[in-house]
Amino acid sequence: MYCETISKTANAVIENIGRAIYGKEDEIRFVVAALLCRGHVLLDDIPGTGKTTLAKALAKSVSAETRRIQFTPDLLPSDITGVNYFNQKSADFVFRRGPVFTSIHLDEINRTTPRTQSALLECMGERQATVDGVTYPLDDLFFVIATQNPIESQGTFPLPEAQMDRFLMKLSLGYPDHDAEKNVLSSYGAASPVDELRAVCTRAEIGEASDCVTKITVSDPIKDYIVNIADATRKSDRLRLGVSPRATLALMKASQAFAGILGRDFVLPDDVKRVAVPVLSHRIITRSQNTIRLTDTNEQVIEAIIDTVRAPID
Repeated sequence: MYCETISKTANAVIENIGRAIYGKEDEIRFVVAALLCRGHVLLDDIPGTGKTTLAKALAKSVSAETRRIQFTPDLLPSDITGVNYFNQKSADFVFRRGPVFTSIHLDEINRTTPRTQSALLECMGERQATVDGVTYPLDDLFFVIATQNPIESQGTFPLPEAQMDRFLMKLSLGYPDHDAEKNVLSSYGAASPVDELRAVCTRAEIGEASDCVTKITVSDPIKDYIVNIADATRKSDRLRLGVSPRATLALMKASQAFAGILGRDFVLPDDVKRVAVPVLSHRIITRSQNTIRLTDTNEQVIEAIIDTVRAPID
């Protein structure tokens, strides 16, 4: 059964990543769900919380290539997508692929200019890159884990709404609890556990599980529930900008992946509730945002909306 395919593959990856990232089972599950949805993840967190380690552990678990793009203010779009150069031996122009032509890549996305950030829009939205009028397809497993530091503001450029909307989820690993941080001290003293990780599934198995996610049943009452949540964000007095139809579709896909990971072939209201905050919170703008008085976080607003929208009866 296809839900068993999803659950077996996803939970093997989740368990494997858990050998290197301690006490963050929910966050790991969300990242794997995003991978199965063919979406992308934005990790908004302070330095040193394991963002890079998570990306490396995921890549090793699924036997995928990963490249880290270190974003800086002087980075150009061609440094990401690639460039045509003149080959003197062949007397012709040759396309040199940029680091975006990989399976999983990590970056500090808010450290580069909006012009360079926009180079990722086509890549993330359509899984292709256009250079000098020629379109090149990206890897089938192309998956962006982008990072940004919410503390520093000097030398950074806030992501525009169009860029934020390309991310399926926005997550924060946060500080580990006492026991998890103690495990870090014990495990990372001599060497990194990430170096010991081995692949637990193939790229083909990830692709198969991803295809199975689309077969998870979403009933009409659940679809109505998802649309009602999206509509509530657009009518909320606490928001200046509600979520887009792209966000509605993302919420459904993430709910399907989450249900499949749990071994079900149908979506429950609880699945929608579990993924609503990471899927929707970065796509809204509160009325208090960009003002001196900050009363609500985006996450709190989405949680409040979930509490007010009536869920269908199971």
